[in-house]
Amino acid sequence: MRIGRPFIEQKYIILAMALFYDTLYYFQKRGFEVCRRIAERLGIRARVVRTTFIYLTFVTLGFGFALYLFIAFWLKIKDLVYTKRTSVFDL
Repeated sequence: MRIGRPFIEQKYIILAMALFYDTLYYFQKRGFEVCRRIAERLGIRARVVRTTFIYLTFVTLGFGFALYLFIAFWLKIKDLVYTKRTSVFDL
């Protein structure tokens, strides 16, 4: 009879859950930047935009997620190309 076996399995479960929550936290902090910027542009709450993306993803079987990734890529490129310059001498 092994006594330590359930403890080892619980340890792996706890580590897996910690990894899951760390990944979830990462995407919540950085992944919702797209929704926030769209919401600011439209003048609505970011929660409404997030929920719309979620429903769009479920209804269209992944199109909403693909659209989200495209917008995230586009915003990143836009941020790299258009930088705020405070004066002419910043060139």
